[in-house]
Amino acid sequence: MISEKTIAPEIPAKIAMARPSFEQDRPLAQDIALGVSLLGDAVAAVLGLLLGYWIRFHSPVSHLGFAIAVRQEEVALEKYAGLIAIGAVFLIASFMYLRLYSVTHLLRFRRVSSIIVRGATFWLVAYLSINLALKFNPPISRIYVFISFFSCLICLLGWRWLFHRILGSSVFFATLQQSVLLVGWNEETGKLLNAILSDASHPYRVVGWVALDERGGEALPPKSLPRMGGPEVLESLIQQRVADMVVLADMNAKYEEVVQLSNWCERALVQFKVVPTYFQILVSGLQLETISGVPIMGVADLPLNRITNRTVKRLIDIFGACVGLFFGAPIMAVCAVLIYSESPGPIFFSQERVGRLGRRFKMVKLRSMLIGADKHDHLNQSTLRQDPRVLRIGGFMRKWNIDEVPQFWNVLMGDMSLVGPRPERTFHSEKLSNEIPHYNARYSCKPGITGWAQVNGLRGDTSLVERIRYDLYYLENWNLWLDIQIMFQTFVKRDNAY
Repeated sequence: MISEKTIAPEIPAKIAMARPSFEQDRPLAQDIALGVSLLGDAVAAVLGLLLGYWIRFHSPVSHLGFAIAVRQEEVALEKYAGLIAIGAVFLIASFMYLRLYSVTHLLRFRRVSSIIVRGATFWLVAYLSINLALKFNPPISRIYVFISFFSCLICLLGWRWLFHRILGSSVFFATLQQSVLLVGWNEETGKLLNAILSDASHPYRVVGWVALDERGGEALPPKSLPRMGGPEVLESLIQQRVADMVVLADMNAKYEEVVQLSNWCERALVQFKVVPTYFQILVSGLQLETISGVPIMGVADLPLNRITNRTVKRLIDIFGACVGLFFGAPIMAVCAVLIYSESPGPIFFSQERVGRLGRRFKMVKLRSMLIGADKHDHLNQSTLRQDPRVLRIGGFMRKWNIDEVPQFWNVLMGDMSLVGPRPERTFHSEKLSNEIPHYNARYSCKPGITGWAQVNGLRGDTSLVERIRYDLYYLENWNLWLDIQIMFQTFVKRDNAY
């Protein structure tokens, strides 16, 4: 049991030194930084819209390539001022909806940039739609909206880059980072520590760890992480706010100990978190629910379990498959001639794969290997680098994903999606489901021509465990923007494609 008595009334010297003197000012500093970011975004949005207005109607290139002439009195700035104000408010509202103004985003420029691009894209589509529906007076120029989309992105990203550089200075950065104290240790906290240490702009920093007792097993944190003592100093550390957040990782802790630790954190206004080691899968979908008034925690429905999301994804799949087959037909014809000239025989290769909910289907590809090469598939889960079975034209097709073009037909037939976890062969699926925890969870959605794991280089002879982790991330975090991002990256990222 954790002692009720504060045995260590003072923080050890090495701990006190690790705690910045401005710890108490962190919430105020964070609020000020968020306020400045919001105000700066509003100013940048207005400037972007004004720049778009100038380019469209008053710049030297205002009439180049624009077939629609306008009368200057219809596009006077005083008449467009209201539309510009509405556009700026709507753009900022889009960012708010996407939770841009969060403390966890302040120090992460890449994540901020991604949200700004997504919000601006949504703004572009919605603003044009509202314009058609409401008939603005004066009618707003669609060319102006498209130009403003890019000018706003330039202004917003430029401002945010400058703001990020200012926040990246040592004083501001340390003030905005939240400190974390780990209680206990397990594999999940090891992943958390590695993620924080590998990201120079991470919003959290780990100040050390406390061992409740020797129950934690053989797993220990790296020696570089300070051990701040045992349970006898824990209450003192919390009362003196050595960290903004306490994370409990010891699932062997007794109920009374967890309650006591939570109460200490509550009294000291320190955040209390628990690493959910009981849920080693889909943890970002955990939600608190009630059944007959009794609170329970479990995995909520995944985004693609909702019929509306699946319908939208299916419509995009049908459209994308039709476009892919139309533009891919000439490419397949050329490749067919080259395949046959190097290795006479069938041009297409079909193989049984496992799809959504374990349903089996025949996946079609352009043949990239010698005839009969599939008889050796059981020896390796993936094609090896410099595999002697791969044709010369096959190596080129696999590098550029051309061999996957016929799978647009599988997408059109509903067996696959444009984006999703890659489908696996039946015998490999049965084997891997017994070897890799949570492997079968990837079958909750349709397999894809490309996927989140593939664009992150996890293809070929790479770690299957990591590949599954990326597949699960996709399932938990699916949205249309993520699908668009993956499809775009498929054309520019070919790591481990062989």
